Amino acid sequence: MSDSLVIIPTYNEKDNIEDIVRYVLNIPEKEFDILVVDDNSPDGTAKIVENLILEFPNRLSIEKRAGKLGLGTAYIHGFNWGLNKNYNYLIEMDADFSHNPDDLIKLYEECKNGADVAIGSRYSQGVNVVNWPMSRVLMSYFASVYVRWITRMPIMDTTAGFVCYNHKVLRKMKLDKIKFIGYAFQIEMKFVAWKLGFNIQEVSIIFTDRKKGASKMSTGIFKEAIFGVIYLKINSWFNFPHK
Repeated sequence: MSDSLVIIPTYNEKDNIEDIVRYVLNIPEKEFDILVVDDNSPDGTAKIVENLILEFPNRLSIEKRAGKLGLGTAYIHGFNWGLNKNYNYLIEMDADFSHNPDDLIKLYEECKNGADVAIGSRYSQGVNVVNWPMSRVLMSYFASVYVRWITRMPIMDTTAGFVCYNHKVLRKMKLDKIKFIGYAFQIEMKFVAWKLGFNIQEVSIIFTDRKKGASKMSTGIFKEAIFGVIYLKINSWFNFPHK
């Protein structure tokens, strides 16, 4: 058993899931285990993972949920599963290769060297995004500017979804009190870790848009982030539930 768990939420990722699992499990420099949290994908994603578990029985697991319940709840489910298994480092990662699996080493080493949270950052050294239209790059970049302005978090990529957490961060948080399930989930997790005084570091990565499968982004998810940030800030003044 590794000390590090990569959590990969899936919904209709049959085109990517076998490739990403094989890539991560064959990284030579460091052993990572994988938990796939599948939201009842109708395309057979879970069946592909179950077949792979026969090949990697001690390093690959799957948790199957009843339906599409949201990215945030998938990660919370994965965090709780990993904490119960006593992993030291728990890492969020997409299934579609937008996060380069080789960068898992960078995030892991940043946490091993003292960071409590290591963020795979698109914006800590310029703008490192490949294959996005300019409109989406600008939307994402200025969303982070907006979040920093409202929350005052000293984080360049506040919406990043490639993140390594030391287990003590997740144990300190009250995960059942995390409110948001979409785009704003990533902001809320960083905000809570920052408010609790943990050491958050950004590691520069290159983000590459998916080549296979369909994006899960929607205007509703984006609106949750815009208005959710204001909620987070105001609520932290009067009713911060994680202390």
